[in-house]
Amino acid sequence: MREFKRNSRILLIDDNADHLRGIKELITLESSYNVVGATTSANIGINLAKKYRPDIILMDINMPEKDGLQAIQEIEKLDMDIRVICLSGYDDADLIFRAMKIGAKGYVLKTMASAQLIYAIDEVASGKIYLPTALTSRFFEYFQRSFKDEANAATEENLLTYLTAREEEVLDLLTQGNNYKGIAGKLFISETTVKTHVNNIFQKLQVNDRTQAVLYALNNGFAKRRAKLAV
Repeated sequence: MREFKRNSRILLIDDNADHLRGIKELITLESSYNVVGATTSANIGINLAKKYRPDIILMDINMPEKDGLQAIQEIEKLDMDIRVICLSGYDDADLIFRAMKIGAKGYVLKTMASAQLIYAIDEVASGKIYLPTALTSRFFEYFQRSFKDEANAATEENLLTYLTAREEEVLDLLTQGNNYKGIAGKLFISETTVKTHVNNIFQKLQVNDRTQAVLYALNNGFAKRRAKLAV
């Protein structure tokens, strides 16, 4: 395993150019880390990772051309021992869980104070995992619930049991006729995140579109399942 130090090399990937400049300036002025590259494109970021082999990547989760989760998976496949810290404006427990599950070593909210961001980088640079205190309990509650869902899925044939709690919420809103924008507003997540959840739902239910997903849900007791959870 690569040794991480205070002078670790960092690559920044964030589609918000102003935020990207701000983070670069902060790291340059407030730490001894070396920013080797910065880009607003996930695809360019992956190429820069291959070129510069950074120790740490700060990765925005919500990206237009390719979301941060897809980019993390591609970076993990490079097998370069790069540690990824997710940057996000959303404290969505499902999003945090999925990011950590595919290899992220940290999750940082964009609203965090600058000193906390540097501390998060310090923790990850030293080989630790970082989650803000405010998100830790929420993450582990979701983590435990997700494993219970997986255990139940192992004993039931209904494909609905493979959905995570968040995916069930999204499917529930789909059955009510909501579009992606409406779902995003009600769950306080981005439309990109909604689309990711919907794609996961399609794969798990083995369907090709939202109509088939809704029909499968209605024909397999989804309404009763949701009613039990509401009790």
